[in-house]
Amino acid sequence: MAAPVFAQRDKRPNILFAISDDQSFPHTGAAGDPVVRTPHFDRIAAEGVRFPFAYCSSPSCTPSRGAILTGQECYRLREGMNLWSSLPSDIPVYTDLLEQAGYHVGHSRKGWGPGDFSAGGRKRNPAGEQYKTFESFFEARPKNQPFCFWFGSQDPHRPYEKGTGLASGLRIEDVVVPQFLPDEREVRSDILDYFYEIERFDRDIGLILSVLERAGELDNTLVVVTSDNGMPFPRAKTNLYDHGVRLPLAMRWPERIRGGRVVEDFVSFVDFAPTFLELAGVDRPREMTGRSLVPQLDSHDSGRIDSARDHVIVARERHTIRRAGGVGYPMRAIRTHDALYIRNIEPDRWPAGDPPTFGDIDGSPTKDLLLENRETPGIRRYFELACAKRPTEELYDMAYATDQTANVAGQPAYSDLQNRLQQRLDAHLRETLDPRALGQPGTWESAPYYGRGGSRLL
Repeated sequence: MAAPVFAQRDKRPNILFAISDDQSFPHTGAAGDPVVRTPHFDRIAAEGVRFPFAYCSSPSCTPSRGAILTGQECYRLREGMNLWSSLPSDIPVYTDLLEQAGYHVGHSRKGWGPGDFSAGGRKRNPAGEQYKTFESFFEARPKNQPFCFWFGSQDPHRPYEKGTGLASGLRIEDVVVPQFLPDEREVRSDILDYFYEIERFDRDIGLILSVLERAGELDNTLVVVTSDNGMPFPRAKTNLYDHGVRLPLAMRWPERIRGGRVVEDFVSFVDFAPTFLELAGVDRPREMTGRSLVPQLDSHDSGRIDSARDHVIVARERHTIRRAGGVGYPMRAIRTHDALYIRNIEPDRWPAGDPPTFGDIDGSPTKDLLLENRETPGIRRYFELACAKRPTEELYDMAYATDQTANVAGQPAYSDLQNRLQQRLDAHLRETLDPRALGQPGTWESAPYYGRGGSRLL
């Protein structure tokens, strides 16, 4: 439908959604990291709201981005649950709905994907029309029309130029190495290279903010800055532990949002679409399972605001096709403030991909270190954490196992907690029509893989 013409500035907010590619939750200045420099994210957090318990729907690019756009759990997206897939055109996305309601919609760099949107019956990327830059998108906007823009950086996705972080002046001795990785200089340097690319993403955000400030449009723009899944390191990306699914999130809109707040309610990325639609005055489709964040944005409080937002559900199916038969590693999990419960649906499979390559882990100096020293006493534990087969159930008590490496599933002292989380997870999966929970597994493992090597499944 044709976009309406507005005689004066539309009172609905502009929406700027900026998403990095593979960045875990601790790695911003606002979150307290002592090394990485993210002044523009920190500004959005200081002048808006930071959400320290924000979780993607799946720790893999394509399903995570699909869940954002559709407002639905990733396992409801049929083949869109997989990496390098398609997103069926009968599943509505918020970008199309906002465009139909009069928004100027577009994206630059990485939108939905990777995958083949045309295979799902779509004529363009679900994130909207592609523009080379935000400036060209902004210049093309009809006068007084609100906009919705998706800035999808490829940073800090691998590969990295080795040594760039150290060469840029970042201090290797100040790196906080996650407890599931060995504290070796090679790992610290690899993390610095990852930080270098986070900083480049942050600078790009700054450039976009400066365009809006010069145009006098920044304060009537809802700015959302986040990532799609966790850091590309062993036991992080593609995993349901916090470093795989818990991500940075800050939102700013001073015309409505009271700034300087940290809200500890759980946020799922399926909540973005209903939030944007509500703020734009657009009815949400009945298919959307996410919940609007408008109450959290309108509140003047910090801490926990909505007692019902006390958990989040995350899931995974097939990432790469690095297992015999092209199968995935299906998982479901529930995270509360107190615990993390994971169900590994096919525990006989290798979680990181079949040996010897363990291809669900991105290639990196850190991965090389683990594989080359897997029998070394000081390294073997970290290799097993990343690559070894896992039990059907995992349970982590966040009171003391904040690194999520001490599995207490099956211990008598935790039986009540484990049973409660099992029941809550199952209830949510049934309510939201997860095919696996209904005994009707989807076609995820036979669906086409449109990346390299996909012909094996076609």
